[in-house]
Amino acid sequence: MVDGSLQNRVCLVTGASRGIGVAIARAAAVAGAAVAVNYRSSRRQAELLVEELRDLGHQAITVQADVGSSSDVAKMYTTIERELGPVSLLVNNAGVSLRELVTHTSDEQWELVMNTNLKGPFLCCRQALPNMIRNRWGRIVNIVSIWGLLGASCESVYAASKGGLVLFTKSLAKEVGPSGITVNALAPGPVETDMLAEELTGPELQDLAEQIPVGRLGSPEDVAAICVFLLSSAANYINGQVIPVDGGWTA
Repeated sequence: MVDGSLQNRVCLVTGASRGIGVAIARAAAVAGAAVAVNYRSSRRQAELLVEELRDLGHQAITVQADVGSSSDVAKMYTTIERELGPVSLLVNNAGVSLRELVTHTSDEQWELVMNTNLKGPFLCCRQALPNMIRNRWGRIVNIVSIWGLLGASCESVYAASKGGLVLFTKSLAKEVGPSGITVNALAPGPVETDMLAEELTGPELQDLAEQIPVGRLGSPEDVAAICVFLLSSAANYINGQVIPVDGGWTA
């Protein structure tokens, strides 16, 4: 991640104010990309990340947008292009979780999860693709989830949103591959983030770690390292793949 493999590229990371998004933004900057750190409401965390990256000599900006809003996404891309240049690397990381029985799930909860986790990547891809197609080069990485592959009790809506993103990834890869653009997805298993800590207790997390062959939960950096590889030219021949990052949990 320190070889300049993303030099002269502009990378947008959505939901980059915490967790996996922060790690991906850092790794992309270290690899040489100019990074746009997207956030919806966590402005201060995003600003602190950008300050950190700039202090280390990297080029980075914050961009506020609700990725589920087409007008917000359009404004975000206008800002990025004006300040950094056209986006050639897109990481659709923004996501919200929902642990709830289907019978207790409201219309508003369904819409929030689907708008963020599925509509958001669609809108961001739609905005990025014309420039990528013109240049006949681009990289898109969607952050899905193991639950999008396996399903999960009490997380039906979340799993459905991520499962939809899995098939969107595979389909879009076939659509834009002839234009020099690759589209792949990473499916993290349990990763030590605020989102996971909000859902599970300490003993539950410990029990989960003991089920994983490598003996620990994943870290955001585990996901970021593979993401940066997929964004690089070294991954030219990897397209339409969904790669589990789970320590062998689902092997």
